[in-house]
Amino acid sequence: MAKKLVIVESPAKAKTIEKFLGRDFVVLASMGHIMDLPKKGLGVNTRKDFTPRYEVIEKKDKLINELKAASKRADEVYLAPDPDREGEFIAWSLKNILGLQNPHRAVFNEITKGAVQEAIRKPRQINEDLFNAQQARRVLDRLVGYKISPLLWRRIQSGTSAGRVQSVALRLICDREAEIKAFVPEEYWTITALLSKQKDAQRFEATLISRLKDIAAVTSEELEREDGSKSDEVVKSAKAEKGRIKISSKIEADAILAELKGASYKILKYDEREQRRQPPIPYTTSTMQQDASSRLYFKPKKTMSLAQQLYEGIELGERGHQGLITYMRTDSTRISEEAQSKVKAYIGEEHGQPYVGLGRTGKAKATTQDAHEAIRPTDVTLTPQIVKTHLSPDQFKLYNLIWRRFVASFMTAAVFDTVRADIVAQNYVFRATGSNLKFPGFYAVWPREEDEKLLPVMQVNELLEQHGLKPEQHFTQPPPRFSEASLIKELEEQGIGRPSTYVPIISTIQDRGYVDQEQRRFIPTWLGETVNEVMNKHFPNIVDTGFTASMERQLDDVEEGRRAWTEFLSSFYGDFKVSMEKAEAEMNRVQKPLEEMDEVCPDCGRNLVIRTGRFGRFISCSGFPECKYRRSFMNKTGSHCPLCQGDLVERKTRQKKKIFYGCANYPTCNFAMWEKPTTDLCPNCGGLMVIPKVGQDPVCYNEVIAPQRSVSEEPQGDGTIVKKPATRKRVTSSSEEGKTTTRRTVRKTSPEESGKKTRATSRRTSATTTKATKTVRSTKSVATKSTTRKQAVKKVATAKSGTDAVQ
Repeated sequence: MAKKLVIVESPAKAKTIEKFLGRDFVVLASMGHIMDLPKKGLGVNTRKDFTPRYEVIEKKDKLINELKAASKRADEVYLAPDPDREGEFIAWSLKNILGLQNPHRAVFNEITKGAVQEAIRKPRQINEDLFNAQQARRVLDRLVGYKISPLLWRRIQSGTSAGRVQSVALRLICDREAEIKAFVPEEYWTITALLSKQKDAQRFEATLISRLKDIAAVTSEELEREDGSKSDEVVKSAKAEKGRIKISSKIEADAILAELKGASYKILKYDEREQRRQPPIPYTTSTMQQDASSRLYFKPKKTMSLAQQLYEGIELGERGHQGLITYMRTDSTRISEEAQSKVKAYIGEEHGQPYVGLGRTGKAKATTQDAHEAIRPTDVTLTPQIVKTHLSPDQFKLYNLIWRRFVASFMTAAVFDTVRADIVAQNYVFRATGSNLKFPGFYAVWPREEDEKLLPVMQVNELLEQHGLKPEQHFTQPPPRFSEASLIKELEEQGIGRPSTYVPIISTIQDRGYVDQEQRRFIPTWLGETVNEVMNKHFPNIVDTGFTASMERQLDDVEEGRRAWTEFLSSFYGDFKVSMEKAEAEMNRVQKPLEEMDEVCPDCGRNLVIRTGRFGRFISCSGFPECKYRRSFMNKTGSHCPLCQGDLVERKTRQKKKIFYGCANYPTCNFAMWEKPTTDLCPNCGGLMVIPKVGQDPVCYNEVIAPQRSVSEEPQGDGTIVKKPATRKRVTSSSEEGKTTTRRTVRKTSPEESGKKTRATSRRTSATTTKATKTVRSTKSVATKSTTRKQAVKKVATAKSGTDAVQ
């Protein structure tokens, strides 16, 4: 009989921890929360100190009975959910619902044998302040959401909602969109000279920066990054500053070019210096999500899911089941002394002592909780290559990113030799910059994104050869729309939300239809802009960034025991109740304007309009309800299907609402793909051109994408996603002197043929199943029964796989 019981949140974590603790322990999982506020109704008594009414989550009764029985058999019970506010709430829930008198609270930041055993040796009591902070957050969010949302349903649209933090995120996106719409671009020109030393083949570019009389006012930092390369953003912001030349039109550019005609180019100033680039700091939840988004194209939700798997543990063969990273919900960059000494020893052994740095950690902000370390590998010697065979491709990508970031943060700075040359021609000054990596430092493990631009060694007053002048027209750009990464960064900088809330915030505003994504950037929908406008008008405090950040700091005060949670809620609810009563009386119903089309109804001749229903946009007659004509809305891309030349339209998958592109002639043509088509045609074959990923150049679908298709998730014309194996055929070309090449051949199957194959395969599967069942029943021997059953199952599985292949 077990003497000690440990209860964690997930089965994966339970499996790992049980191996670390040995036979005297039984480890069970609560499967997350077991209690919460009711799904229906407010569930909070605002008249009696905001007392919450918690209920057992649906379908958790059986699990709770099992945990109760196990706790009664155990001499000691350890509650070990995640080490944060939410985990403390789960521990409190388990204590109360299981009737535990004095349970231990075990907390570990990483799931390794040493950390787990240490946590069991030194448990603590449930932290009431931590629990109250989570309880206060949950009640606060319930008050805001359950009070405002029904009002929005009645005044705007069913299914809309408001949230204490999601509404602020929506406001940031809408405010940025308003900036973009109000932005007026300004024209400006740049002039670049292509130069070289006398009779030298090496050429370099220099950009016109100033008139000779104003050069003293132009400092070296205006156009340079740390490594000496030019920054377009800095150019645009600094172009009109004192001393810097401003070319506003083609006329001005042509006048300067005329003055430079026949000019000699001479070195005015030549500076060489050594510059250091400091390594990055270790990951927090926010920075990990940002980097995973920009570098790996992972959505924050996917990033956190993968991080959870790495934290809870992976089977590593002979090494056993082990957690690979520390706890992934943190806003601290602190690293333990033990981890610091291990990573420095590893760097010294692998790269040498010159690469060992002091270690970088960010300065703690006022809002930093610092309860946990930064996100790091639990064992730095478990390199990405060692564990690669035990990880899925996506797990490996994220672990590789975390491991390299941690190691890089404890390496020395990279050292550059940078050069800046000011070149005079007539009354104008050009500037050329270059850099050379002298010592890689942390770049030995962290990828370097900048390209080196080398300049030849030159002397002051040395004459140069000019090989061309290139004038270029530019326009100032509006601020960019928020991506998932930049929105998380903005929320963190504004002090809005905490590490555990970034994913729910971004998921909610998308699930509610408040924003769309285009080129991985957020664009507010009509519904999002309308909700934001209403919230700004009637609940200005709720969507105010300063007010929301203040609420987060007050929740931190509750966690630290500096303030009672009921007092915190009372101070908020008084003003909020007044705002609610006023909004109920003054908020008008909003009707979405219809989008008229330049097309008439084929039934009655009136104009067609675009409407929005519960399943999205659709086209119908403006004479509804007298005229019932309607059809689905298709967002045409301007490209054509490579199979039937029909229009390619934008669609969304049924479940995850992921955008794909399919033929408008579906179901007659089932062509579909993930890649975004362009309106340009391939210059080689005249076929379809597509953009494989955001930011990449267009490529030919027939020559690049189609031949690379392999077994993967492929979209279908009806919005479903299936595992679709590539069909390949070996073709021998006489023009290639006997060489064989592998090409993908696509055969279009008609609906009639597909139906016949499916029905035939189904009959074969049914016959095989019946035969296998009869064989099992007719066998009397137990051993024979087992053998026959295995054979029958194998036959059925074979038949089913054949059905799946046909389908």
